[in-house]
Amino acid sequence: MAAYCRGGLLRGVLWPCAGQVRCYAARKGTREKAKKKKVKVEVTKVGFIPHQLRDSVKLKAATQRRIIKDDLKSEPVDDVWVARYHKWRTYSFVEAVLCHKETHHPTVYNVPDAPLTVTFELDLSTDKKTKQVDSLRRLVQIPHPFNPDEARSVIAFCKDAQAQKEALEAGASVVGGSDLIRSIQNGELSLQDFQHVVAHTDIMLELVALKGVMKKKFPNVKSGSLGQDLCSMVSRFRAGIEYVSGKHEANPEYGWIDVVVGKLDMSSEQLEGNFRAVVRDVLAAAPFVTRCSATSPPSVECLKVDLAPYVPSRHISVPSQDET
Repeated sequence: MAAYCRGGLLRGVLWPCAGQVRCYAARKGTREKAKKKKVKVEVTKVGFIPHQLRDSVKLKAATQRRIIKDDLKSEPVDDVWVARYHKWRTYSFVEAVLCHKETHHPTVYNVPDAPLTVTFELDLSTDKKTKQVDSLRRLVQIPHPFNPDEARSVIAFCKDAQAQKEALEAGASVVGGSDLIRSIQNGELSLQDFQHVVAHTDIMLELVALKGVMKKKFPNVKSGSLGQDLCSMVSRFRAGIEYVSGKHEANPEYGWIDVVVGKLDMSSEQLEGNFRAVVRDVLAAAPFVTRCSATSPPSVECLKVDLAPYVPSRHISVPSQDET
């Protein structure tokens, strides 16, 4: 006996099928799910770009910072070589400072007090390819402070009168205890006038009342704004060096830290002391440093610095001078 299919109904006629066919209605919700999967792709239209600016827009991300890897290149065998075909020469920090002092001599650039900038290149990759290390913002205390571009204002909270006096001598703008907290609560003093807030542990219970007003400025041990030694904390935030890590737009696994360690009119020993303190702080927060270099504007010369003498034994991932 031949079977008939509902799909064969045409003008009131049932057409016989070769085999037995069963047609069922779609499961409830199937069509709605299929419609949701069809997501409409919106194409954003780009406005007209003048011909003289088109190339600059395309190369904008690539020109932010060049990522150069020379680990597989050969060592130069002569005193003069083509830089693109050989490894980047590595200098000690003192040698790099002396080289920049020569180029900034009055007979050359004539900028003897130019700032010395040290760049730490970072590997921000993690176990997950789509996730990178978070950005860093830290403040490091240096043994030889130099005149910063802007004066930092610090407010300190402490109950002990002797500690308050020492904090004022260290450079704190305002120091106080419970009376200072009441002045802020009454609106007589604004925390927006101060860039940094430090506090002694003996006043933390009373300082909790200002947590909603301070927000991110609220003292904590991790940022170094809460502790027993109020004088050293004030000195650190008053004359320390602040640095922030950056990330490449085209290659998010590549990051860097640019930090000024001093000026060229300082002695090599003072600059090296500041550099040593910065290296220790950077490696404590970011132990994935791949390379270090020193620059000093207006010169475009970039000198690779050997980090091995300043790296603790536990940071064995940082390449030494012999390896590069």
